[in-house]
Amino acid sequence: MDEIVKPARAISPGRRLKGRVAQVLKAAGRDFVSSPVEELSLTYDGIEGDYHAGATRLSGGREPWYKRGTRMRNERQLSILSLEELAAIADNLGLPRVDAGWIGGNLVLEGIADMTYLPSRTLLFFEGGVTLKVDFQNGPCKFSGASIARHVGRPDDAALALAFVPAAKRRRGLLAWVE
Repeated sequence: MDEIVKPARAISPGRRLKGRVAQVLKAAGRDFVSSPVEELSLTYDGIEGDYHAGATRLSGGREPWYKRGTRMRNERQLSILSLEELAAIADNLGLPRVDAGWIGGNLVLEGIADMTYLPSRTLLFFEGGVTLKVDFQNGPCKFSGASIARHVGRPDDAALALAFVPAAKRRRGLLAWVE
């Protein structure tokens, strides 16, 4: 007799969510730290003139399956953060706020509950015709934590820098590229 195999979990159909762009930022220097701008000029290479622009990039520590320095698709063209999740990170760190620019954000959205949990391949549509494709959650790292410590006037506070990693877990936002 044939055995019937049932899936462990049902597949959820796609759904539409609405949010609002609260802030746009660009990292125009030689660092990932970004600053507010009036608008972003996007191409298939990402944000024109941004630190993370480019159709490709070199692999690093986040891609252990490649030899470090291997040229690969740039799925990190944009860092998308949530206003609500930034507030939760600040609360976890005992700070009055965490600015999106301190951790290299490019887009800050509001009104999407648990935004960082949006699945890979989610499409984000914007007025004007731009579509972004989500790659995955952005993992919190000590470099962003060190940037926060510098911006709050505690540049030598290694404990604060390291505390960012657990404080921002599953709240660090999403990485995306121009679709």
